[in-house]
Amino acid sequence: MNLLIKNGRVIDPSQKLDDTLDVVVENGLVKEIGKGLKAPAGAETIDATGKYVVPGLIDMHVHLRDPGLEYKEDIISGTKAAVAGGFTSVCCMPNTKPTIDNKAIASYIINKAKAEGSCNVFPVGSITYGLSGERMSEMGELKESGCVAVSDDGRPVKNSELMMRSLQYAAGIGIMVISHAEELELVGEGTMNEGYTSTELGLKGIPRVAEDIATARETMLAEYTGTPIHIAHVSTKDSVRIIREAKARGVKVTCETAPHYFTLTDDAVRGYNTNAKMNPPLREAADVAAIKAGLTDGTIDAIATDHAPHHEDEKDVEFNVAMNGIIGLETSLPLSLQLVENGVLTLNQLVDKMSCNPSNILGLQRGTLAAGAVADITLIDPTCEWVVEADKLASKSKNSPWLGQNMKGAAAATIVNGKVVYQR
Repeated sequence: MNLLIKNGRVIDPSQKLDDTLDVVVENGLVKEIGKGLKAPAGAETIDATGKYVVPGLIDMHVHLRDPGLEYKEDIISGTKAAVAGGFTSVCCMPNTKPTIDNKAIASYIINKAKAEGSCNVFPVGSITYGLSGERMSEMGELKESGCVAVSDDGRPVKNSELMMRSLQYAAGIGIMVISHAEELELVGEGTMNEGYTSTELGLKGIPRVAEDIATARETMLAEYTGTPIHIAHVSTKDSVRIIREAKARGVKVTCETAPHYFTLTDDAVRGYNTNAKMNPPLREAADVAAIKAGLTDGTIDAIATDHAPHHEDEKDVEFNVAMNGIIGLETSLPLSLQLVENGVLTLNQLVDKMSCNPSNILGLQRGTLAAGAVADITLIDPTCEWVVEADKLASKSKNSPWLGQNMKGAAAATIVNGKVVYQR
């Protein structure tokens, strides 16, 4: 499909572009960007007046639940949710059944996504077999199979020596290690952030230091080995400080946060709302402020959703036994646009954190509108107002804390490999 995208505000931090321009797409690639361009033969024209035209959004942390847990989500429904949210690429975590710890599972995901998915799907393999934390996976095989990173997300690698060796091995083959930073002994039977709200609700708390200690260990191991590491779903003020200080020392550490950590506090749990139960848990106002400051100053490199779908029966239970996690692919963009509206980020910085940086961290060769690049493009309507309604979400699961709430901003169109796969 050939396209001419006219009169949009083209924002591409990779080229330092921010201007009203046209974009020509031919044979799945960006051919040209400029003013007053003409459509190639047989091209579809999209009028992007009043829209932002940006490199396709990339979510580097999602759970597609496929294979093995398709009653929650699968590659078909998950990628439909992704493109509805403006994402042209997603990276799926390995806590499937069976785990993404071998070539067969990684190949299954890649092949199914190509055949039936709506966007690019990049699998993340496991650091250890079966996420057991006991024996390192064959990372070389996982990389050759198409995995773009390794992680035991959902669980930390408790053994520090194993984590250190994993970093060294991964660096040797050129694959990123993504850490789920959590000290399980401090988590214990906790179900939400430890603080005033947990005490008032009578719920066992998780101290923020459980994340902080693990974040400190990971940055120190990265510093000691001289190898890169990426910290997932940062949620505490001290984790932000630890990462900021490590970066200042030259440690090769990057990190992400999720929209719920800069929009919600643990007050959202009141009423024992299981759609506000996640891991790491929602924190306090001081942590939210620190997350925003970390986004502003560049300590936090990326915004990812940690999209974690669960069946209604796994959430409509007592808070203590409810599963951790919320969906986020379809609400991430409007929630993140609030950062621009509130002066936390510029629009260019937001695009960096939702497209360019995730691509660069994982080596995806996306996140740009440069001539010759794969035409993964997101058109954003910043004025679109809509309501989060369960029956209109593309995801199979509906476990969102924003159900019934008003949103501003949405994907107007999502273009993957030069093909329009979603239009609002």
